[in-house]
Amino acid sequence: MAQRLSEDLKSSGIHPTQQRLSVFQTLTESKGHLSAEEIHGLVKSKTPRIGLATIYRTLHALKEKGLVEEHRFNDEFSRYEAKPAKHHDHLICIECGKVVEFDQPVIEQLQVAAARDNHFSIVSHRLEIYGICETCQKRRAEESSLRL
Repeated sequence: MAQRLSEDLKSSGIHPTQQRLSVFQTLTESKGHLSAEEIHGLVKSKTPRIGLATIYRTLHALKEKGLVEEHRFNDEFSRYEAKPAKHHDHLICIECGKVVEFDQPVIEQLQVAAARDNHFSIVSHRLEIYGICETCQKRRAEESSLRL
C-alpha cells in the first residue's frame, strides 16, 4: 500500500517523504473525517518527531493537489478525508457531531438536471444535511420521559 501511496504523491507532484506518506496513509486508512490534531496523534505513533505544523503543511499540499478533501461541518475546525473514489454527501448530527456519508443517485440526477435547465456547468458541489441522529433522538426521548 505504501508504494501505491508514494506513487500517488509523486504523480501529483508531491515529494513522498516519510512524514507526508504517514499523513496520507492515515487519511486513506481512516473511515472518518479527522481533524489535524487527530491526524497528528495518529501519525505521531508512527513518526514520533512530526510536528503539528508539518501536519498542516502536508494537509494543505494534499488538498491543493486534490488528494484530500477539507470539510467544515457544524463546528469551528476543519476535518479531512482522502479524496473518495466516488462522490458522496454527508448527514451531520448537530448534537453529537456524527457524520454519515451517503450516496443517492436521484439527488445527483436532480442536480445535473437543475444545472442543465439553468444553462449552468457544474464544477463541483457539496451537500451537507444537518439534523439529529437516531442515537441522539433516542437520548432526547429518554430524557424527556424522565422529566415527566
